[in-house]
Amino acid sequence: MEGFMAWLGAHSPVFQGLIGGLVITAFNTVGALLILVWRRPSQRFLDTSLGFAAGVMLTASFTSLILPGIGIGGIWPVLAGIALGIVALDLVDHLVPHLHVTSGREGHATQRLRAVWLFILAITLHNMPEGLAVGVGFGSGYPKEAAEIMLAIGIQNLPEGLAVAVSALSVGMGTYFYAGVVGIRAGLVEIPLAVFGAWAVGLARPLLPYAMGFAAGAMLYVISDEIVPETHRRGHERWATWGLMLGAMVMLYLDVALG
Repeated sequence: MEGFMAWLGAHSPVFQGLIGGLVITAFNTVGALLILVWRRPSQRFLDTSLGFAAGVMLTASFTSLILPGIGIGGIWPVLAGIALGIVALDLVDHLVPHLHVTSGREGHATQRLRAVWLFILAITLHNMPEGLAVGVGFGSGYPKEAAEIMLAIGIQNLPEGLAVAVSALSVGMGTYFYAGVVGIRAGLVEIPLAVFGAWAVGLARPLLPYAMGFAAGAMLYVISDEIVPETHRRGHERWATWGLMLGAMVMLYLDVALG
């Protein structure tokens, strides 16, 4: 990791954002392609692993975005950014039509689009804050925190990619291979958003604490509105809760271990 960060630090923040986006997308790809060798993971395992992913993201939001943002610009810009991130994701969630396998259709005019595209839109909306957070992390000029957020999102992309592929089969998206492709495709949005995040905060440096708060708020919204409810709908909430707690502890350990 140290050698990789030293090599990455020699390049521009935008290039770092690109590499960060590629890394987390690679994790997502591995997770999605697991459907080819592990075709029927239990729902309890999926809910537990997604709970773990939520715990990792929850801790990383604070240790790698909120707290460093406060250190840069103080509490009020970060709080303003968090509020903006929450409002933005809430508006997108209510205005853009999309489909959740368990909770069904959401957003406006959902009857006009096929279920396949609604499902892909749902996963894309879920992944947008993650790519943005990685880009903002690398654009901030704090390589340790950027590496942490990249690692956190990469870890959570493994079970998420598998869960997307399994869900794709549940809504009738053809073969196992095509379901894996759907999982990969849904994660590709993280690459351009990582580049955009790094570019944006580099262009307007005073906006950095706002951007870090925005990315954290957007991720916290996704955790509370999407991941946790989805893992608690099938009777596995106890397992999902233990997964979340374990994920939070693992991310705290990594935060200390990475120095």
